[in-house]
Amino acid sequence: MAFDLVHETAQVNGTALAYSMAGPAEGRPVVCSHSLFLDRRMWYPLMELLAERGYLVIAYDHRGQGDSARAERREDLDVEILTADAAAFIEARGWRPCHVIGNSLGGFVWLRLAARRPDLIRTCTVIGSSAEEEYRRADYEPLVAHLTEHGAAQVIDSILAIMFGRWTLQNNSSLISTWRERIRELGPSIGDAAYGVVTRKRVVEELHQCTVPVLAIAGEEDSAYPTPISSDNIADASPHGRTVTIPKAGHSAAIEQTDLVLPHLVEQFALADGS
Repeated sequence: MAFDLVHETAQVNGTALAYSMAGPAEGRPVVCSHSLFLDRRMWYPLMELLAERGYLVIAYDHRGQGDSARAERREDLDVEILTADAAAFIEARGWRPCHVIGNSLGGFVWLRLAARRPDLIRTCTVIGSSAEEEYRRADYEPLVAHLTEHGAAQVIDSILAIMFGRWTLQNNSSLISTWRERIRELGPSIGDAAYGVVTRKRVVEELHQCTVPVLAIAGEEDSAYPTPISSDNIADASPHGRTVTIPKAGHSAAIEQTDLVLPHLVEQFALADGS
């Protein structure tokens, strides 16, 4: 990337999380949490745009994914443990309260923290995410089993169809080519991370008492969590929730339509920052 990125590692909650930062040190912190199959690099385009606006933007890799430490046991990749990692990460670096953005799995993490630790979070934005249990668990279990045995290479087309919308698959060959190669390299350990995703518990009821402003962004072409799962159900459960739908985007709207997502993030932050 053309902008300045600082890469570091944080020792928190018994693991090592790799992360990247951009923007002024005195800027309001924005912490970004990635989707299953992707990694913190998915946030680099948005990081550059937000850093230009004066935010200190941080993107990290979940334990067991990206450049973060491997997990010794499948149980260590449970969404609840990833949530504890995120809380410890924010506290250890003194970023509380911060704006948070999460895609899919990253959104699962932030919805839990928004409900349970409002002292850590200023605003919560989730993209292509859900507050419910996995409604397609039976459909995804064979994929999880394959990933656990063989990794992602042989099922790369199926994964891309989950992660991106029709428009992106047909019209953004550069983005698809980049992530095809990155996802293809994922080994069998990604199956353990996928298991944590499909076996997660719902947090809809916890959101009923959430005091944090929640923005649920849905991709119009998201086949993994279509509306209302990725937007209305989250916003309806949250007292301070609202929704936005992004056209020509699937499960990964933040990288499929970055320029369309950006103004909604800026608006969300401004509501809490009073600017």
